[in-house]
Amino acid sequence: MSGSSWSDNKKALMLFSGRGNPALGEAVAKELGIELTPTTARDFANGEIFIRFEESVRGSDAFVIQSHTQPMNKNVMEQLIMIDALKRGSAKRITAIVPFYPYARQDKKHRGREPISARLIADLLKVAGADRIVAVDLHTDQIQGFFDGPVDHMHAMPILTDYIKEKYDMANTVVVSPDAGRVKTAEKWANTLGDLPLAFVHKTRSIDVANQVVANRVVGDVAGHTCVLLDDMIDTGGTIAGAVGVLKEAGAKDVIIACTHGVFSGPARERLNACGAREIITTDTLPQNTEGWDNLTVLPIAPLLAKTIHEIFENGSVTTLFEGQA
Repeated sequence: MSGSSWSDNKKALMLFSGRGNPALGEAVAKELGIELTPTTARDFANGEIFIRFEESVRGSDAFVIQSHTQPMNKNVMEQLIMIDALKRGSAKRITAIVPFYPYARQDKKHRGREPISARLIADLLKVAGADRIVAVDLHTDQIQGFFDGPVDHMHAMPILTDYIKEKYDMANTVVVSPDAGRVKTAEKWANTLGDLPLAFVHKTRSIDVANQVVANRVVGDVAGHTCVLLDDMIDTGGTIAGAVGVLKEAGAKDVIIACTHGVFSGPARERLNACGAREIITTDTLPQNTEGWDNLTVLPIAPLLAKTIHEIFENGSVTTLFEGQA
């Protein structure tokens, strides 16, 4: 990331990290060759959040990174307050780095009297003062249209597929989508991994009970094959663990699970440890701890975020970072 324009404008780029995943903020800063801007962040006794930046932000190109991990609502509010502080401090441009977009599963109304919470998050970021959003593997592409401004939708697929190709023999391997809705994504994975065959797990999801899904059967030939089972996020692990069981029953030799966002709520670790998968691969868009896991691998997302920040700062083309994936 060298060049005269980078050197000339380096002082104008300022990176800020919320408390959701400070290790990720430090890793992105290291990739960029800069320091995180010193920030005072504390909670009042009643839960209110106080933010103050220890350096002037006037005229800066500000990037605010926050992982919306638990407690999610607190981390969302903290990022909004940081953005508001930058706006009031006369930052020239404010980009919200949202590796894991919160409320992404609430992107449409299934029935009457329901919110579209993913749209509300976009509105909140805009009102707070964000000029731009950077996110990784949004749950649905339509979320990009919820924000009235540029949205850079980055993809972790190359990070995950490069690791898989390096570690595993792709001969006799099938890419498996956990449901029919992710077949298009699975096709991209199959092409990237070497024109592999596809399969998907037919499932039904309850609209009344959150996180309740029943995996029914496999559509496609997986008998005797190693399966790469992919998803954008894993929350409680019930869907993916059930899919692994269905694949094993259909004769799959091995199952490798890959996801961008390892939410891993509640019983996820126990379910995934016990499901029979050979390896679970994720990234650190959310903070991860491998302790207690039998087979969890965490890949760094910081290089992708740093490259994205650099392109935005230089007014370059973010598209070049994922050409051929659209």
